[in-house]
Amino acid sequence: MNGLSTVFILVGLFLLGGVYSFWKQQLPKSVIVLLAIGSVLCLAAGVVRLEVWN
Repeated sequence: MNGLSTVFILVGLFLLGGVYSFWKQQLPKSVIVLLAIGSVLCLAAGVVRLEVWN
C-alpha cells in the first residue's frame, strides 16, 4: 500500500463519518448525497490505486 492510496482511503472514511454525522443532524438530503458521492469516489480511488490488482 503506497501513501496516496492510504490518503484516499482515510479521506473517504473521514467523509463517510461526515455523512453519518450530517444524517444524525438531519441536514438537507442534497448535502448528504453530495458528501456520500465524494466519500465513495475517494474510497474507490484508494482501492483502485492499491497494487494488489497487478
